[in-house]
Amino acid sequence: MAIVYKFGGASVKDANGVRNVEKIVRMVEDDLMVVVSAMGKTTNALERVVELLDAGKEEQALSQWVDIIDFHVAVMKELGLQPGSDIRLQGEIPYDPTLPFDENYDQVVSMGEILSTQIIAVYLLKQGLSVEWWNMPKLLRTDNTWREAKVDDAVSASLIRAGWERAQRPQIVVTQGFIGGTADGKRTTLGREGSDYTAALLGNYLDAESVTIWKDVPGILNADPRIEANTVLIPSLRYQDAVELSYSGAQIIHPKTIRPLENKRIPLLVKPFGDPTAAGSRIAEDGVGPIDVPVYIWRKNQLLITMRAKDFAFVLEESLSEIFEIIHRHRLKVSLIQSSAVTISVCVDNTRFVNDAIEELKQHFNVTYNDHLSLLTIRGTTPEILDRAKDGRTVMLSQTTRRTARLVVKE
Repeated sequence: MAIVYKFGGASVKDANGVRNVEKIVRMVEDDLMVVVSAMGKTTNALERVVELLDAGKEEQALSQWVDIIDFHVAVMKELGLQPGSDIRLQGEIPYDPTLPFDENYDQVVSMGEILSTQIIAVYLLKQGLSVEWWNMPKLLRTDNTWREAKVDDAVSASLIRAGWERAQRPQIVVTQGFIGGTADGKRTTLGREGSDYTAALLGNYLDAESVTIWKDVPGILNADPRIEANTVLIPSLRYQDAVELSYSGAQIIHPKTIRPLENKRIPLLVKPFGDPTAAGSRIAEDGVGPIDVPVYIWRKNQLLITMRAKDFAFVLEESLSEIFEIIHRHRLKVSLIQSSAVTISVCVDNTRFVNDAIEELKQHFNVTYNDHLSLLTIRGTTPEILDRAKDGRTVMLSQTTRRTARLVVKE
């Protein structure tokens, strides 16, 4: 039975990270599918390349591209690999000025995962392991919803299973997270942090024994240790709790990750790559719940949009479907909704699609908005915890239910 491991960018950010991956995979005797993200901050750097090219700043884009290639060359050399011999690096930026921004984004940004997995696969092979490199855009079939491609499960599962059956045993397969491909050979991306989702899909297709996400934290904590002090490890969760945490904005798990695993009752483990023998956290059908410590989840870079009907009509009765049709069409991610008789407010991720959505909403409603906001969700709140969370912060909007509080605050 297969085991799936996923390594994020922080765990393969340099040559030492790649060596650590080797140590971890050597501990596994079963067939192993290894899903890898781009190294370190490579995705951010590649996004900048696309933005510069879109703005017509070709010289700056090329300089950024060269820096990215040089970084990977340095990692290869430190690992004893020969660029151009062991791995052929792509010299030209895969950008076509005649294509829309989002399509170019997927062609360029997907190169981060291609580079990282080639380096890791060749390095493991040179260390004497039985390794096969898979080009995921040829196996994970998607539509052409650029930057948020939808996966065709039936075709993808068939291709993945066929490849797995052909592989020699025992086998380590190294492949990319975050990216897939269309039927006509175009690379696509599944949305930022989509490597977790890839690992979950592969676990589902292969009926894996487990899926493990290797992180730079001890497991699932009750708060981001970069923001809150005295964090607590949550050793066990139910699928339902994990879905709610990820939907609220918890960065430890991609929101789409749970469903493919829950459908086949495959446990998800979150473990520290710096201490691979540590227990970490386990998400499963038989997970312990409810969580008995307050959980603080920050969702940054939010925008609060408030719409009021121009003729004081009851906005919920007459305009709700129209509002959400516009929001859906512009691909906005709604994280909170609050309404009154004549207004409705939504808190959304502040993406490049927001301005066009606001302009369309203004054609039908009186619209106001605030940016530079964060959404704080507290699960397991009490009046005392809520008072401490509000202290010293400008709260733009708040919602409180029996055990959960949500605050939209100025950053």
